[in-house]
Amino acid sequence: MLPAPVSRFPRIPIDCRSSSSSSFNIPRVHFIRGEKLLRDVSTWGIGGPCKYFVQVLDQHQLLTAVRHCNEQSMRYIVIGKGSNCLFDDLGFDGCIIQNNIVFLERIQPGFYRAGSGYPINRLALLTANEGFMGLEFAGGIPGTVGAAAYMNAGANGQETADAVESVEIITSEGQRMILRRSDLDFRYRWSSFQGMNNLAAITAVTFQLKLSKSAKKNQQEYLERRKCTQPLGDRSAGSVFRNPPETGFSAAQLIERAGLKGCRVGGAIISSKHANFFINSGGATSCDMLELIGLAKDAVYRQFDVKLKEEILYIPP
Repeated sequence: MLPAPVSRFPRIPIDCRSSSSSSFNIPRVHFIRGEKLLRDVSTWGIGGPCKYFVQVLDQHQLLTAVRHCNEQSMRYIVIGKGSNCLFDDLGFDGCIIQNNIVFLERIQPGFYRAGSGYPINRLALLTANEGFMGLEFAGGIPGTVGAAAYMNAGANGQETADAVESVEIITSEGQRMILRRSDLDFRYRWSSFQGMNNLAAITAVTFQLKLSKSAKKNQQEYLERRKCTQPLGDRSAGSVFRNPPETGFSAAQLIERAGLKGCRVGGAIISSKHANFFINSGGATSCDMLELIGLAKDAVYRQFDVKLKEEILYIPP
């Protein structure tokens, strides 16, 4: 999952004098220094080393990691599977906190409480198999529950927001909060979390789903359609751009009409199967991908007077 845009965190030099080794421990949390390559935690397979890296397995560890970063005036970002992140080849001069909070609770029929690091595709398959509708669209999405809520992920006429009952968060000041659906605003690929200046991370989401005999069948149809139309076997970050609703065309249609399917910059290539999927065909750099993204935006704007907006988040060094 992703916090609010990292630009809100000031770039402050990190004082590493407290530890001369490559890693160090604080209670319940193990920080690794300078050894983790971000390409290994990104579905794009792009990114250099981060200054510090830590995995957290529960809300207490996440809270400890966030508080430590604050105490050290250390830039940080919380990620899940890195499925919509473009990391820079220079890495990240701060701490990457990988969210592995993966619990799942069945509160009552149709109510599921999941850790924000729980794979959204796994939850979608499980709930559909148990006869509940609301998350069928997410059966093939490689992200996490937290990322789905943060981005208001959706497909096939469904959105994450339609199923959200409440969301638990940690603020950048280290406070825990529970926000009900009525407290939140969701729009197309947007949630009020993206505008929260004090959000550190989503920690859990409770979903309210409806009983449906057709949930499993619908999900199977969505999965088959996804297999036929998307390059699922390639290294990508999913959809690069949001669909511009004012045009009546999807971002993929505009990019394809601009003649860019198969266009390549270095190791980055626009998929010939789905023009809104940009592929790391082998050895792509962040510069390759940024240049290809810029090329697509410029071409669509020149030809159709439409400004595409990124759905992926670029993480500067």
